[in-house]
Amino acid sequence: MKAGITGNSKNRNMNDKAKDFRTSIIKLIKYCKPFYKIIIVALICASISSIFTIIGPDKLSDLTDLITAGMASGGMDVDAILKICFFLLTIYIIGASLNFVQGLLMTKATQKTSKMLRNDISKKINVLPVGYYHTTSFGDVLSRVTNDVDIIGETMQRSISQLVSAITLLLGAIFMMFTTNVILTITAIITSSLGFLLMKFIMNKSQKYFLAEQNYLGEINGHIEEIYSGHQVVRNYNAEKEVTKAFDKINEKLYISNWKSQFLSGLMMPIMHFVGNFGYVSVCILGAILALKGTISFGVIVAFMLYIRLFTNPLSQIAQVTTELQSTAAASERVFEFLEEKELEDESHKTKKLENVRGEIEFEHVKFGYEGTNKIIIHDFSEHVYPGQKIAIVGPTGAGKTTMVNLLMRFHEINGGTIKIDGIPISELTRENIHKLFGMVLQDTWMFEGTIRENIAYSKENVTDEEIEKVCETVGLSHFIKTLPNGYDTIISDKISLSAGQKQLITIARAMIENAPMLILDEATSSVDTRTEILIQEAMDKLTKGRTSFVIAHRLSTIKNADKILVMKDGDIIESGNHQTLLEKNGFYANLYNSQFEDVS
Repeated sequence: MKAGITGNSKNRNMNDKAKDFRTSIIKLIKYCKPFYKIIIVALICASISSIFTIIGPDKLSDLTDLITAGMASGGMDVDAILKICFFLLTIYIIGASLNFVQGLLMTKATQKTSKMLRNDISKKINVLPVGYYHTTSFGDVLSRVTNDVDIIGETMQRSISQLVSAITLLLGAIFMMFTTNVILTITAIITSSLGFLLMKFIMNKSQKYFLAEQNYLGEINGHIEEIYSGHQVVRNYNAEKEVTKAFDKINEKLYISNWKSQFLSGLMMPIMHFVGNFGYVSVCILGAILALKGTISFGVIVAFMLYIRLFTNPLSQIAQVTTELQSTAAASERVFEFLEEKELEDESHKTKKLENVRGEIEFEHVKFGYEGTNKIIIHDFSEHVYPGQKIAIVGPTGAGKTTMVNLLMRFHEINGGTIKIDGIPISELTRENIHKLFGMVLQDTWMFEGTIRENIAYSKENVTDEEIEKVCETVGLSHFIKTLPNGYDTIISDKISLSAGQKQLITIARAMIENAPMLILDEATSSVDTRTEILIQEAMDKLTKGRTSFVIAHRLSTIKNADKILVMKDGDIIESGNHQTLLEKNGFYANLYNSQFEDVS
């Protein structure tokens, strides 16, 4: 399976990728550049709110000392007490308001970043070479668009402002603690240092499991997408046990990596709580001793008990955020790995454009092998196709028939030789221009959720209802569509059952509506019955009349009237000519034809 191949190749380098934590986070930070202003304002709000939180204990210390002194003297300084209380209420309200504002700003920045990531991934999908999808499952790409982007968004929403607040609280608490009492501060820092060391150790151990978790999640999505799309085949061949076994294997790997990553990261919070409580107890004992000696006042102990909480709580928050950042780093690595994949060549500099096409095509010593392999599958293909000719390409599976058509469409780049359209090398034309020159009907039909009318007029503007109905009449779809509840406005979905032949007829109607000057028909009648095949063949004869067309066919009865038949084997043309000429040669084509029609002499 594609997903398995992809997952295994990625997992081999998992330990190396675990070292790229900083790189992934830095890439994400750079990517957020358009929203720096919003994020910075939000973080400033979070910092100021934290500073107000830090000021509180100092004022509470003063308040405690005033109450203690009043109780000792028998008279309370009510005005001073109320003044401190009003000040505390003011800073806490301002702090809460600032937290509200930073939440709104971070939500805006997060959603815009997630939207931009999805847009960039969507654009990237359309500029990647076709070969990329030969080695990467659709489910894995989908996982990057959904799961990975969601993880990045959730982290930005919660963790960044929480991290800034925690660091501000931590540094502020240390500063205020030092100004309050140096001995107690040093005690708190020493007891908490153990937590930082343990946190760093756990981070180093758990990062590779977070990356493995994201990779296996993409792999299992690819597996599910693959099995779901071929569910009927799985049931027909009683392969439920095999696919379930394969699913269980991937699921077990996901479970193990998920368990290990969550177990290790889950250790951080209990450890930091223990370290925080240990520091809290140490400070309380030492503070009591100093108070008994008269070195510090009771108000200092009250303030320090609050400061130690303000000091240890950020440590726990930092541990929690660090866990989330590890998942985010793994998700970011996968997203940016996809965004940094090699794209198709930029063609903005190309100015040549074919519009009034005659349809003359030349293949001159074309040589081709798939990227990443040393195997050449098209060795030396040469052929001259004149305008309006109908060229049939036949041969055994793997002979290179579809590959030649893909090269003509520039889905792949040739390794050598030249392909020309009307005397212009296709390398000098943009892919968009080339694709507009061809209408295509492929063996694999593709429908999207929309009306039949929309599916037929796909990507074609200003198509009238009359044109669509005329085309459907031509290909024999009209009667079937009229039987549907809403006719041409019936929405194609899981609720509407279409046969493979009916789907093929819709794609043929789509090609006829496109009305391109040249045509490519790749096993266009393979999914229809004999009667429908005859009907389609008549429609195709009308469609191909006056147009240069390439027909790839296994049913040789459908290409008898071709102007030229190219017989391919192992990437080379071994025979060429019309149907009758090739039969008279009694060669490879004659053997193919006679094997299908034993009654033909």
